Amino acid sequence: MLPVTLDRICGEPLPAQLAGQVRTLVLSGTLGTGDRLPSSRALAADLGVSRAVTEQAYDQLTAEGWLEARRGSGTYVATTHPRGVTPRPTRVTSGPTGVTPRPTGATSRQTGASSRLDTGTPFFDPRLEPGWRRAWREVSAAAPPRGYDDPRGLLELREALAARLGRTRGLDLHPDEIIVTAGTTDGLRALLPELRHGPVAVEDPGYRAAAETVLTYGREVIDLPAVERVTDLGPAVAAYVTPAHQHPLGRVMPAADRLALLEAARRADAVVIEDDYDSEFRYDVAPVPAMARLDRGRVVYLGTAAKSVVPTLRLGWLVAPPDLHELILRRRTITHAGAAWPSQRALLTLLRDGWLDRAVRSARRVYAERAPRVAEAMSPYATLAGPLAGMYSTWLLPETDALRARDAARAAGFEINLLSTYARTSGLTGLVIGFGGVSDAELDQALAAITGVLSDR
Repeated sequence: MLPVTLDRICGEPLPAQLAGQVRTLVLSGTLGTGDRLPSSRALAADLGVSRAVTEQAYDQLTAEGWLEARRGSGTYVATTHPRGVTPRPTRVTSGPTGVTPRPTGATSRQTGASSRLDTGTPFFDPRLEPGWRRAWREVSAAAPPRGYDDPRGLLELREALAARLGRTRGLDLHPDEIIVTAGTTDGLRALLPELRHGPVAVEDPGYRAAAETVLTYGREVIDLPAVERVTDLGPAVAAYVTPAHQHPLGRVMPAADRLALLEAARRADAVVIEDDYDSEFRYDVAPVPAMARLDRGRVVYLGTAAKSVVPTLRLGWLVAPPDLHELILRRRTITHAGAAWPSQRALLTLLRDGWLDRAVRSARRVYAERAPRVAEAMSPYATLAGPLAGMYSTWLLPETDALRARDAARAAGFEINLLSTYARTSGLTGLVIGFGGVSDAELDQALAAITGVLSDR
């Protein structure tokens, strides 16, 4: 049986405890590639829990790529951790310490229906509007700081973010390890000047704003295949990836691929830039843990409130290894860079009130209902590129068909993105259909326009 122990009074769900301990056994080499695990029934009996606990843990680990289920044979370890694991770095100790993190919450805002079926506009539950307004009333009643803000961001907000990232993304953080940014690209802009000279690898197809930001800073972009395991970064000094929900294909980076990328980064003395895009919106299993958990000394973690609150809030967060953290903080101190105080103060209230958690849960339920509707409409005409997760799905089909569908949607009053606009050299074509920023009726209208023209092929 597995050497695991579950704690029924610690507050962490039993399936999450079990999944976390199995990951540790794989990473430590206690469980090796191809090792067969006990059946869910046998393990449940051994641990004295219901079978639902072990099945949920196994499903989660299989979705993340740590395990694989073989029909009629059982469940096996899919990968082990490579050699050369870098231990978790020492906490950054500058600034106040010993602060107790505060409870956190959730947010998502949509200021009215939109005609854009894009990948970045989240659903906003109108029932949550009172909490949104209350947060901004508190901003107006609060005294603004005298002088320039702390370049790391509001201490209370960093405390709340540290608590939330620990709870939702599995990251054990001190508030002083977090730098509040004006969004994901702002975090990337803060990081790029501190990297040693050289090109940056960016997923292809991938996040267009990231590639453009790299080019703007005078660095070459190297295409990183988004659907292949990366074992060599060549001359790249950094690799920008979206492992939780690849943008725009929707693929979750398997555990073996994450480990291979980290090993390639170690050999190249490069950093992995983890854009934790769309990580909270899984409907089948729990969100996949952040890649930064595997190597805090090698991964720069970027998060954003754009998908859980609203993009126009312009807030995000950055967690970097200590050496890069100090360089980024030094430059931000000199240049007075930082996120806007009113937005930070509003997000703090939304977190403290539990608003953000409610918004994420509400949006997740909506996406879980809309994603299958999109799949049902599109599957006769195109191939789904990734799992049904997040606020969009990507469909592979010839460019000529994609253009016809895009034009039909536009004629019906909807804008939809072509997959080819995210690709540089991969040559992938199709449609990227977002369903967060429209109403149910609008989504049905857009799908009718798209499938109407595709059915005439």
